[in-house]
Amino acid sequence: MTLYPLMNTINPYDFNVQGKANEPICVAGFLDRAKLILGSSYDGPAPDWSLDAIYDRLEANAPRIAIIGGSPDHPAHVMDYLTSARAAIRIWQNGGVPFYFSTPVMCDGTAQNTMGMSYSLQSRNAVAQMVINQVESHAYHGAFVIQGCDKQPLGVVSAVAHLDRVRRERGEAPFFATFAPAHVLQGGTIPEDLYTELENLAEQWNQQGVQDLAYDLRDAMAYILQCSSNTAFQGVLERARNRGLITKEQHKDYEKRLAVATCDGKGGVCAFNGTGNSSRHLVAGLGLVHPALELLTAPPEQHQINEAVDSLSVMINNPVYGAANVMATNIRNAIRIHSATGGSTNLMMHVVAAMLYGGYAFNLAEYDRIHHEIPIPDLFDYSLTQGRDIFALAMQCCSGKSRGMESVIYELIENGVPMDVDAPTVAGKTWRERLSRPDSLSATHVQENPIILAKPRRPFSGVDVLNGNFFETAVVKISGMTTEQLDQFDKKAAFVLYYENEENANRGLLDPDLLKKIKEKQEFSHENLLAVLKNNEPSSYEELKELDYDALFDKMTENGSLKLAVVVSGQGPLAFGMPEMFTPMQHINANHKLKRLATLISDGRYSGVTYGAAIGHMTPEAVQGGGILYLETGDLLYLNLRERQVQYLNEMAFRFGTIEYRFDHVVTERQELAQSRLERIRKRQRQVAASNRMLAHTDAANGVVPISVYEEAELDYKKDIILPEKQMIQE
Repeated sequence: MTLYPLMNTINPYDFNVQGKANEPICVAGFLDRAKLILGSSYDGPAPDWSLDAIYDRLEANAPRIAIIGGSPDHPAHVMDYLTSARAAIRIWQNGGVPFYFSTPVMCDGTAQNTMGMSYSLQSRNAVAQMVINQVESHAYHGAFVIQGCDKQPLGVVSAVAHLDRVRRERGEAPFFATFAPAHVLQGGTIPEDLYTELENLAEQWNQQGVQDLAYDLRDAMAYILQCSSNTAFQGVLERARNRGLITKEQHKDYEKRLAVATCDGKGGVCAFNGTGNSSRHLVAGLGLVHPALELLTAPPEQHQINEAVDSLSVMINNPVYGAANVMATNIRNAIRIHSATGGSTNLMMHVVAAMLYGGYAFNLAEYDRIHHEIPIPDLFDYSLTQGRDIFALAMQCCSGKSRGMESVIYELIENGVPMDVDAPTVAGKTWRERLSRPDSLSATHVQENPIILAKPRRPFSGVDVLNGNFFETAVVKISGMTTEQLDQFDKKAAFVLYYENEENANRGLLDPDLLKKIKEKQEFSHENLLAVLKNNEPSSYEELKELDYDALFDKMTENGSLKLAVVVSGQGPLAFGMPEMFTPMQHINANHKLKRLATLISDGRYSGVTYGAAIGHMTPEAVQGGGILYLETGDLLYLNLRERQVQYLNEMAFRFGTIEYRFDHVVTERQELAQSRLERIRKRQRQVAASNRMLAHTDAANGVVPISVYEEAELDYKKDIILPEKQMIQE
């Protein structure tokens, strides 16, 4: 490695003898372990690291590169030891000094539907803080990041961008980083004997007249086996237990046999297009991933790591390749890639957060502006039931048939979407230079089971920002809804089914008699049922309008005109750490009756693997007096999804056939109800450790970052950037 001509004149190891006393044994121990791990696969000259040699490199201000890994209690980081060993050897061979540290990485799958979910979002900021602490304390110049899953990728992006900004503030050399995403974990397969048992069970239920459970069980069996699909099985089996169709022992036996067959032993990022793989695409779109490491089916080989590490030499001390600058120059590319590939709802917040950490003024509205300034087509034909998961995409890339995000950028351009091709990337080249090599660039090179498309599935995609008269912002993953499903909910009136928290929602949604109980209690007035029928299914109104309450309810359930807005409140970042609402949404999706009827609305988040009519990130959150706090079962909402609105309906006007929105009176009339709910939210809040509550943070529309980070983010990402040859990106 060679230092860029600007040079880095700051070297604490020049005057701080304690660092030169402490660190050589750490470096030597790391390199010795790397040599031991690699064994006969070690590629290079005889080891020449000695304490003297390491001391001399520290004294001479040789590039100090931190290899940042994760915790091996997360599947994505099971093989970090091998990747870090290969990276360490190459860094040393190139004249640098390799160091290693790792951060805790919580697995959202493991934490799902437990108290751990209340710490998930907070872990992103905690990872950023830990990385910054370690890098600043030990004065590293740059980082080789083993990118994992869940909150870790954007936590580290936030950290390296913040480090870059802080060092530039101090007049020091920029901080640079390259990311090496963990390989894709191949989805599991249901063992043949278990598959036969489950199929027999479904047939048995059919014969017993329980067709709904038989249908839902077979639907779960159609998916590749993964931790998220196990939740679908859990919901079906739980409902079967509640009906006395299987025993607890049978249920647990099925769960065990499914669980142990789910994950491949070498780990990786789960094959669904959730937050882990969405982060892979997004961070690559930010220019921070070398193409040799972007989409792999196994841990990277030495030659692949060498390509990424060797590219560091052009980045060192070059302000063009400062992590914050690379991120900001590529932000529009990343958002358009995220939209075109049907990315995770979670990343709406994480992108905003990373930009704020990098010092750039940014929010959800700006994200949405970029998303909608030109239509972004749906270029991802991803399926978990037809062999088109991200592992299949990785196989296409490894075989040389696809170039991953380079192919996505190419096809976006071919479909008329402007991309910032002169933005720098950690490959030491701009996108224009990377796209100049034509081989396997077009999506048409993949003939069998293509995932990246040349011809879009539809002209729109991505995650949309919603607004309405009882909230300021919310988001919905349009890409997670088929056009047919979007048509089922768009411009439909829906009855609120209100739950104060996720635990209550899960109990309600798993109740096999949920719809029956709503009908028996007449939770929705007869007049409102008729009004909803007339709006949602006008062709059936004359035929059904004279039916009594029970018959009308049943017919509307049967024809799908009864719509439910399942509201789960009290789940926002301040109230409860903003856990994912994956489990209740999965219980809806795993129930074919509810799936046609229900959307879920929350001030919580959603898992990246969530699909369907899921509306989240609602601001203001309930504990801050947002409109979601005041909703009640039986209220009427109007879902105007294509126009990106959800509105509280004026009930009396709606009964007379007029779509009119009114909400202010609700706040006035329900003050006592709101206060009692707030008391329960605050009492429940104490279940989350006080040390990790998200106090003094912005809301979901502003990234959920510490207020101090938000207040100091003043730069303009369109102007305060540096491009190769000083060219500015044109707005």
